Amino acid sequence: MSTIRDVARAAGVSIATVSRVFNDSSRVSEETVQRVRTVASGLDYWPNLAARSLITARTHAIGLLLPDLFGEFFSEVIRGIDHGARREHLLVLVSSSHADTDALAAAARSMRGRIDGLIVMAPDEGSAAAIQQLARRFPIVLLNPRLGSDGCCAVSIANFEGAHAMVAHLLSLGRREIAMIKGPAGNADAEERLRGYREALHEAGLLPAPGQEIQGDFSEASGYRAAVAILAMEPRPRAVFAANDYMAIGLLSALRDASVRVPQDMAVTGFDDIAISQYLSPPLTTVHVDAYELGARAIRLWAAAAASPQPQASHHEVLPTTLVVRSSCGSTHPSAADARSERRRTSAAT
Repeated sequence: MSTIRDVARAAGVSIATVSRVFNDSSRVSEETVQRVRTVASGLDYWPNLAARSLITARTHAIGLLLPDLFGEFFSEVIRGIDHGARREHLLVLVSSSHADTDALAAAARSMRGRIDGLIVMAPDEGSAAAIQQLARRFPIVLLNPRLGSDGCCAVSIANFEGAHAMVAHLLSLGRREIAMIKGPAGNADAEERLRGYREALHEAGLLPAPGQEIQGDFSEASGYRAAVAILAMEPRPRAVFAANDYMAIGLLSALRDASVRVPQDMAVTGFDDIAISQYLSPPLTTVHVDAYELGARAIRLWAAAAASPQPQASHHEVLPTTLVVRSSCGSTHPSAADARSERRRTSAAT
């Protein structure tokens, strides 16, 4: 196994220079950096990260705490974070755990001494004190937080605006009896989407009829089960807004089994614009969320905070959503946003 001495000897530089190269020091010329890295690659030299951490007081790793790791939304968030972290020469340690006080404390203990910062998705209100305590040690970025936290940056999705736009679109098509399959109780995204649904109805002079808000949990199975309650309603809803695409997919399956035509008998719409939504029958009208950019933006905010000599200042960014109109809502004019979202996926994949 090659050592730092072997690299220094072959590159004709000192051991200290090799160390500076792998610690991204500005004190080394670009020509020397390229020569040392080329020699190191040829010798298959890997820096000792443990020793490097002792010298720099940094681990060059960041922790990521998500409520779940299953599904396209979370995989896209992780992909955005991973690509951004690689550009910053960071490793990512991922943990699946609800971001309550106990989970944050457990994650902090398990990652103690192994990370330089933390990205936390959807922390609950009770975890604010724990987050602020951790923020005194290293930069923290919050994803979709219900409330802000002093000393932390945050990135959110425009959930309210996206849901409001979807329901307003259904109303514009003459679908005034609109039911909703809600997301899990206590979930910040689900609550904002429910609020957008209610506000759009209110602005149209409507109120949800009793039982038109059906509880779901973001899974296909809960969307399928919701069809039982929806089909039993009198009068039957002309449209259903599901708080995410997975529940809309489950509902579409149940309606097909019940011989209910979509969109002729009932329009179905979702939220998130996962990849499969455009290939369903009929293709799903939904709200596009750039989950990849959500992760990438979080890394950029974290890197900026980590590079600043000043304490981290609170800063909250909101990613816009886009209405993607396909045929499941009954519209005969699919939106240009559908093509744009596909181009974004293609460019991100390449």
